[in-house]
Amino acid sequence: MRRNIFTKKTAHFAALSLAACMSMGLLSGCGASETSSDPAAESGSSESAAEGGEEGSGEGAHIGIIFTEAGLSGNSFNDLALEGVKQAAEEYGITYDQVEPKSVSDEEIVQDEMAASGEYDLIICVGEEQVDALTNVATMYPEQNFALLDANVDLENVASYSCKEQEGAFLAGALAVLAKQEKASDLMGDGKTVGFIGGVDNPLINRFAAGYQAGAQHIDPETEVLIDYAGGFNDPTTAKTIANTFAERGADVIFHAAGASGMGMFQAAEETGFVAIGVNLNQNDIAPDYIMASMLKRLDSCAYHAITSIVEGTFAGGQQVLGLADGGVDVTVENSNIQVSNEVMSQIEEIKEKIISGEIEVPSELK
Repeated sequence: MRRNIFTKKTAHFAALSLAACMSMGLLSGCGASETSSDPAAESGSSESAAEGGEEGSGEGAHIGIIFTEAGLSGNSFNDLALEGVKQAAEEYGITYDQVEPKSVSDEEIVQDEMAASGEYDLIICVGEEQVDALTNVATMYPEQNFALLDANVDLENVASYSCKEQEGAFLAGALAVLAKQEKASDLMGDGKTVGFIGGVDNPLINRFAAGYQAGAQHIDPETEVLIDYAGGFNDPTTAKTIANTFAERGADVIFHAAGASGMGMFQAAEETGFVAIGVNLNQNDIAPDYIMASMLKRLDSCAYHAITSIVEGTFAGGQQVLGLADGGVDVTVENSNIQVSNEVMSQIEEIKEKIISGEIEVPSELK
């Protein structure tokens, strides 16, 4: 059930946001309903538990979420984070306001307005691009609780959520080799070579690479894992070139952690003929005949965990890292036309349980 932002609880921030929108034109898409013509809805939105459902133990908790400048554009990190907030709204009865800043510079303005209002039990900020702004604002408002998704700010009132990318990538690597062994696709040959394309060569991306390599070699130690980097996250041309080179060297399953650059890898898969694995979100339906699976990085789980800490009174600043045990990462074959057998997926589930139990230790650095 949706309601306008202008409630007793949120009137202060609504006035601030509306004034900012009208006088400076800073905030775009502030409301949850993109089709609403109501000026109140345009300045922000709040959503409560589903109509007819029982209100959860968190009744009265009010959450703010500030997206990256990319906004809500369908199947993005922002959309995923919002899903976690919606889940919390349904289960706990919390209300929330969501804001889509026009630019990175506007993010600090929105953060400051929300914090100054004193109306939010938690303010969630999405992405690395909000780190500098949040460092300033959280320092100015030490009593305000913040959550930062997919980045880190070292302050007592900021809970910084990240994921164990290596654990999800381990599953992707294991799946790649298991699927090759059973010839899940005619695009797979008898060779023992797979590939990984990263956006840049840094510790974060190398956690993906290390996990993928370890997962593949866990199934078959003789597997060769080709690794290269596009040099950026918006260079599909370079990623396509790397993918074609990998295919020439015998890699018939290639996994990317390269952002928009990965679209070049998908294009190469369709043109050259190899199997691809997507990342972060379920990318399988982009090219379902060629994309077998996607490694999921669950920002929805991060947002949900952050709100749960408010509802249960367990909020604590510092770094919160979610892995398989917390639902922070996973792998999915949904929406792919490449049929992976139930036997293979059962093996993936067994591997998942061994990682959770500690029987399998997943490296976070390339060897």
